[in-house]
Amino acid sequence: MSKLIINFLGKELKNPVITSSGCFGYGEEYNNYFNVDKLGAVNLKGITLNKIEGNKGIRIAETPSGMINCIGLENPGIEYFRDNIIKNIKYKAPIILNINGESEEEYIKISEIANEIERVDFIELNISCPNVKNGGMSFGINCKTAENLTKSVKKVLTKKPLIVKLSPNVTDITEIAKAVENAGADAVSLVNTFLAMKIDTKTKKPLLGNIFGGLSGGCIMPIAVRMVYQVFKAVKIPIIGMGGIENYNDGLEFIMAGASLISIGSGIFANPILPIEVIEGIENYLKENNIDNIKDLIGIAHKMK
Repeated sequence: MSKLIINFLGKELKNPVITSSGCFGYGEEYNNYFNVDKLGAVNLKGITLNKIEGNKGIRIAETPSGMINCIGLENPGIEYFRDNIIKNIKYKAPIILNINGESEEEYIKISEIANEIERVDFIELNISCPNVKNGGMSFGINCKTAENLTKSVKKVLTKKPLIVKLSPNVTDITEIAKAVENAGADAVSLVNTFLAMKIDTKTKKPLLGNIFGGLSGGCIMPIAVRMVYQVFKAVKIPIIGMGGIENYNDGLEFIMAGASLISIGSGIFANPILPIEVIEGIENYLKENNIDNIKDLIGIAHKMK
């Protein structure tokens, strides 16, 4: 039996390594680089109720040790996804569907549709997207708003576990985590990107078309690990840790801080096989250190003071 197998919200995953929404398309694209079925799960590109074209102008800017994006949740809408895209996914790895909305009503409607898509195993409620003008992060920076939305979506999702994706752009992320846990969230994922901007010194104007965007990459990793560590102490539900993972050691830090699963995002753009390298690296670490199962490392940093 593999040392990496982990039970997450009632489903057995091959390992704790998954992909981040928005960084892996719908998964099929990466079968050209490696066998996607080797992943613990695939988190699909964020979906909305209706088709969205995304933001105009420049959408991506490189930064030291990272990048800023303001894609704007470009996607074809949930009905097109249900009727076309999901039917063409051939890999067998579990699927997480990241859902987004501009209002509580939209979140409820998209949840109702997603609840009936059999191929989807988990729903990730995104209340933390920083690069859209309406909805997104506005739902995730206030405890009451986050709690109310989570409660409403949870009532609709009778067939799927609910993961709530948290924003780091708050005063105390543990309070938001506790609020969504109280509202019925089955797990939390953190962190989403940090609100950031870049100015073009030649034009003396903001570089990005949306002015602000989400900062990701290795530069945010130590902050993300800190937040996972804090949330692990604050809630009892499982955590998906993410933010700047660029190698297996980064992933181990998140697990030791308290993450049950780790999610790899923008690092894939520079190294498409990074998820496989992380899986193999963690597996070797367990063997070299005579650790029976990855579960033995979850939150271990809290015990080693």
